Amino acid sequence: MSSAMELIVEGFTRLKDRQSLENLRMHRRRLAVDLKAMKGLDCRSSIAQVDEDIAIIEAGLNALADGAVDAGETNSPH
Repeated sequence: MSSAMELIVEGFTRLKDRQSLENLRMHRRRLAVDLKAMKGLDCRSSIAQVDEDIAIIEAGLNALADGAVDAGETNSPH
């Protein structure tokens, strides 16, 4: 999923669509909370994936804040 998330974030970053990135991050944060609250299931790998997605989204938000998008760069953690 990470490569898919990287492509999504790259697209929103190129479009300078901060709101969509914020919405995506909020969705992933809610998903992480829900997964962590699950009882009886081992959700560690899913939680790790969601945390990785959040890091990718935050890198896109940082790229927008830093103005790196104008230079065609992104600060992806990968």
